[in-house]
Amino acid sequence: MPNKSVELKEGYKPSSDEPYMCPEHLEYFRRKLMDWRNELIEESQETINNLRGEVRDVGDEAERASRETENSLELRTRDRYRKLLGKIDQALARVDDGSYGYCEETGEEIGLARLEARPIATLCLDAQERWELKQKQMRDSR
Repeated sequence: MPNKSVELKEGYKPSSDEPYMCPEHLEYFRRKLMDWRNELIEESQETINNLRGEVRDVGDEAERASRETENSLELRTRDRYRKLLGKIDQALARVDDGSYGYCEETGEEIGLARLEARPIATLCLDAQERWELKQKQMRDSR
């Protein structure tokens, strides 16, 4: 369980000079994930409020069709956010149990740069490439 009282200096970024997934690294990524999670929840709430605030029976057919398209896009975005929130919650659980930053397939380090770019990553780059190749082969064989 990471130490919740880890203090990070302002502007702190994980460094390869530090031990991989030391308490500072874990705290940094925990905060990054929580901030991302909070942003998504806020944006989802705005989407819900926009959909609720619309008047459904105003305008001509073209305007209604345009509004339907916008609503459909907003709902798809909301569904993507919901799935992303699940992945963020799983990443936070890995931070808490100490497995964050390590490949689920190989146990190798995922790497600071990859986690910085994609904090919900669960696979190291090699394992991710193997997974993507397998997905492509499955699609191509259909």
